[in-house]
Amino acid sequence: MLLANIASFYAVYHGPEGLKRIAQRVHRLTCILAAGLERKGIARLNQHFFDTLTLEVGGTQTAIIESAQAAQINLRILGRGQLGLSLDETCDESTVAKLFDVFLGADHGLNVDELDAEALPAGIPAGLVRTSPYLRHPVFSAHHSETEMLRYLKQLENKDLALNQSMIPLGSCTMKLNATSEMIPITWPQFANLHPFAPKEQAVGYSLMIEELERWLCAITGFDAICMQPNSGAQGEYAGLLAIRKYHESRQQGGGISV
Repeated sequence: MLLANIASFYAVYHGPEGLKRIAQRVHRLTCILAAGLERKGIARLNQHFFDTLTLEVGGTQTAIIESAQAAQINLRILGRGQLGLSLDETCDESTVAKLFDVFLGADHGLNVDELDAEALPAGIPAGLVRTSPYLRHPVFSAHHSETEMLRYLKQLENKDLALNQSMIPLGSCTMKLNATSEMIPITWPQFANLHPFAPKEQAVGYSLMIEELERWLCAITGFDAICMQPNSGAQGEYAGLLAIRKYHESRQQGGGISV
């Protein structure tokens, strides 16, 4: 629910024109990267693309991976001699320049601004370019400044049934996401900027934090183990019911209990 709300408000804040501008910028950077690598002899395996390239690098794969790691960049290893990468809205011209260095070395002679000035071919086929309108509800065209967005969020908050106004009879998601202190960490780079596919050795802090929380919960509840997988309220409630059923079954009192 939290992620869905964040994605929704991202669309509300940027609106259709803002999202289109972001997408066009990401695609343009990918086109510049694709064109530069192709000119230096690195073959691209996917003819069409939006933000993702699959590259044939041959015997230089190991050297490129080591160079990328030194530059704090993770590449996808797709097979022997093949690497993949994707750009997003956090990337800029310096990202493309750094990738040129990673794949080609320091003396490649490519200039991002010069490539950007050229009429490079698009990676999206003309027949797949969207022409129909989107995000047509007025809310996506009304809140494009910090002040407007804050007022809109406050208006929605005033409509909510919250613990500071009333008793909530049920709603585990609402209750666990109610505290402001629980929202603050998603603004921290250590939490917000970790890629979901990052190697495990780059997520040691996350693992230690989860393991420590598991130990605390085991100590509090007396359980032998704690599973952190049920993230939604509904999943948590279902997991709790399963635990209750297993408890009764362990005492030979499970007759007639179904979940």
